[in-house]
Amino acid sequence: MTASDAVTDALRELHARFAGMRGGERADYIPELTRADPDDFGLALVSMDGHCYSAGEADVPFTMQSVSKPFVYALALSSLGLDEVGRWVGAEPSGEAFNAISLEPRTGRPANAMVNAGAIVTTALVPGTPDLPAFDRILICLSRFAGRRLDVDEEVYVSEAATGDRNRALAYLIRSTGTLDVDPVAAVDTYFRQCSVRVTAVDLAVMAATLAHGGVNPITSESVVSPAVAAQVLAVMATCGMYNASGDWLLRVGLPAKSGVSGGLIAAGPARFGLATYSPLLDPAGTSVRGHAALGALSERLGLHLMRNPALPGSTVTLATTADVLPSAPASRQERALHERVGIVAAQGALDFTAAERVLYAMDESGPEQTGSVVLDLREVTGADSVALTLLHAGLARLAEDGRRAAVVDPGNRLGPPDLVRERTGQDLPRYSTREEAVERCAQALADPG
Repeated sequence: MTASDAVTDALRELHARFAGMRGGERADYIPELTRADPDDFGLALVSMDGHCYSAGEADVPFTMQSVSKPFVYALALSSLGLDEVGRWVGAEPSGEAFNAISLEPRTGRPANAMVNAGAIVTTALVPGTPDLPAFDRILICLSRFAGRRLDVDEEVYVSEAATGDRNRALAYLIRSTGTLDVDPVAAVDTYFRQCSVRVTAVDLAVMAATLAHGGVNPITSESVVSPAVAAQVLAVMATCGMYNASGDWLLRVGLPAKSGVSGGLIAAGPARFGLATYSPLLDPAGTSVRGHAALGALSERLGLHLMRNPALPGSTVTLATTADVLPSAPASRQERALHERVGIVAAQGALDFTAAERVLYAMDESGPEQTGSVVLDLREVTGADSVALTLLHAGLARLAEDGRRAAVVDPGNRLGPPDLVRERTGQDLPRYSTREEAVERCAQALADPG
């Protein structure tokens, strides 16, 4: 276990809390989806720094279904631009179910790209060539969002194609309006294949994090779409991603999100993280019951609501190194060897969940061995909310459990009163006024562990 496993702990606690929920049903209108294990339940979170946390069945493969819609919408926007895509697909909440006939009376334009009618049109807008058919472009795009090569679950594709008459009817109805020359057969077939692309909850968390990171995949550092396109997609997810429950979702959970009938659910905190869950038991709106409950609880617990807690800049951690490289390091080889075992992490600004996760990860990476010490320098921290304090206390407790001493430079008492810190970390955490004093005391303790 490591300090940043405080984030994993939060996911594991949610998994344990909601794994026993038995409400909901598997989607039965795509027969192959009824084969999913109803007990499967996975959660994953990916930060803007590419740190990945997960719990439960986060590596179990399943098909994207409607979770593919935001990413194909991003591809269409990248290829054609917002104005051109907007001619054919709206951006207004329909207030109706995912498979409703949501078409403008005169134009036949679907309400938005998240409902099936709009998604079929969006898929039809993706340009293809003899050398690179439209679906190949879609699969490449989805793979770039995930940071690895994805594939199609052929059994689900066949099952979906055999039972997808309503989607075919939507495509024929759209063509009948005369505004968009959609080939219903080709458009729906590509859409079925798109929905049958196979992913895991971890993949979806990376994909959501890529949108949250301005279109840059935080794992591969590849720019998948532009920041403008990422923002446009997140805006539509926020207002339309949860269909006729979008308003209540945004009010209570406060994150752009998208659900799928295979049980996948993604949410994105712009400039902060990507979240994903997988559980195949669905509520009447077609959303994972456990996923909905878990993301709602996680948002409340970690203060993730977009409107309540704006994102912080990425400059929280100002130093993450070992004491032997500091100008104040001793000259003798023996003393420098001790200082090499003292990690130093310095932070600044106001700390919330996102900032605390960065600090915890830096603490994990700051020392070369488990038997070393860590100095946490909080002199430039201006404040910490309750979520950040809980994570920092848990991370410091983890370090102690792993046998790593910790010392804090905290003249402003940002970690809270000593009694609270002792209760939460299980130790009398040494506090110092200067970094140099903390480093020397840690080095002395390493030299004389008794």
